[in-house]
Amino acid sequence: MATAPTNQTAPQTGAQAVIASAIDPARRPDVLLRVRRAEGHEVSAWWMVGAFVGISAAVVSLLSWVPGGA
Repeated sequence: MATAPTNQTAPQTGAQAVIASAIDPARRPDVLLRVRRAEGHEVSAWWMVGAFVGISAAVVSLLSWVPGGA
């Protein structure tokens, strides 16, 4: 990666300062309900499948209490 030449006598611009101190937004500490995991760790897709099946079953069972259904 090539870097732009910098003039040591000129002040550093705001954009360069922001880019230099940027952090990954996915690792921000101020996001609620986020579990911090090790770098590269991913949740198994089966958890998402299970959540979908569980929520779908809950919705169907709750809708069975609605009067006027078939």
